[in-house]
Amino acid sequence: MHTAADGPHLVVDPARRTGRTLLAGGVAQSYVDVADPRHLHFEYVRRMAAVVDLAAPPGTPVDALHLGGGALTLPRYVGATRPGSAQLVVERDPAVVELVRRELPAPGAGVRVVVADARDAVTAAPPGGYDLVFADVYRAALMPGHVASVEFAAEVARVLRPDGILLVNVTDLPPLVFTRSRVATLRAVYADVCLVADRRMLRGRRYGNVVLAAAGRAGRLPTDRLAARAARDPVPGQVLHGPTLDEFVGGARAGTDDSLGVS
Repeated sequence: MHTAADGPHLVVDPARRTGRTLLAGGVAQSYVDVADPRHLHFEYVRRMAAVVDLAAPPGTPVDALHLGGGALTLPRYVGATRPGSAQLVVERDPAVVELVRRELPAPGAGVRVVVADARDAVTAAPPGGYDLVFADVYRAALMPGHVASVEFAAEVARVLRPDGILLVNVTDLPPLVFTRSRVATLRAVYADVCLVADRRMLRGRRYGNVVLAAAGRAGRLPTDRLAARAARDPVPGQVLHGPTLDEFVGGARAGTDDSLGVS
């Protein structure tokens, strides 16, 4: 029997024999179907994948940077839906990397995994190298301040191509104070920002995940098609963009390295 103290481990999904959940620190980090990389169990991952699907013509390879690797759910999905994609995965925990390498199928050609800090990896990356950047960086269910600041968002913008998109997973609870600040932070850097979440979260009725998408070019995000996809999801979602996002953010302030205590 595993406990949180055992470190990262995989659990078989009793409802789906090919499903594996990665637990780290007692928190479900990732879910992978070892037989079908297109099967996405968690709603926030499906929302991220919807942006991936709509970001470029179907099947077109992309260059992607994943900050936070987990069980490599999204790298597997991108590889399956966009063959030939080149993907770099940055995972801070070497124990997670070793577990996934040892016990799960390889993610396929084109996926490279490195053990490093997310911000260090972005700072060291050359400019304009990526079509997509995924940020899903947590320690003990909290997003570290050094990947939540305006300065970090600007570094990510530097490594994105002109039409590139940043996707961020935000875990939050009512009244979504952290999410509002994260939106304000991204808006300080990016011309186009939207939010996708369970409608119940936006009504302040549950804890969960919010997906933020940001692009440097105004009008780049496929918000109408994304809203249609979110509405059809098994856990229906809502897209906030433009005036509805203005209302959501209210007077929330962007986070900076100084305000977040980043040294």
